[in-house]
Amino acid sequence: MIEHDTIRLLRECDAGIQMGVSSIDDVLEYVSDHSFSKCLSECRDKHVKLEGEIECMLHEFHDDGKEPNPMAKGMSWVKTNVKLAVNDSDNTIADLITDGCNMGVKSLSKYLNKYKAADERSKSIAKRLICLENGLAEDIRGYL
Repeated sequence: MIEHDTIRLLRECDAGIQMGVSSIDDVLEYVSDHSFSKCLSECRDKHVKLEGEIECMLHEFHDDGKEPNPMAKGMSWVKTNVKLAVNDSDNTIADLITDGCNMGVKSLSKYLNKYKAADERSKSIAKRLICLENGLAEDIRGYL
């Protein structure tokens, strides 16, 4: 049960990080404020580093991870592009990223509760990812 829950939790973290990195990549070229751009880039780099840790752990379990849900990824892309077509200001971008962070925190918290038997390393990664998402949402509030 521990291994099963550990793998499932790591897969969800993997998919969540991929969504987060993709979302940041989708908006980064539209950001006009240098500090905002730097904040997003630094957070993206932290996501990528954490993804490396997750991939190593999944490799230990002979698992390839999980791709984000194609429907969720597609809907996110459409929402982002529609909003940016109407208004590509930094506050629109901050709003989109904040929504994504909030959804990530909600999902990851749900999976932490669902996969209670996961090992402490995987729970720690999920909690670090939640902190990363919360931190980004807080850091960009000034751009809303």
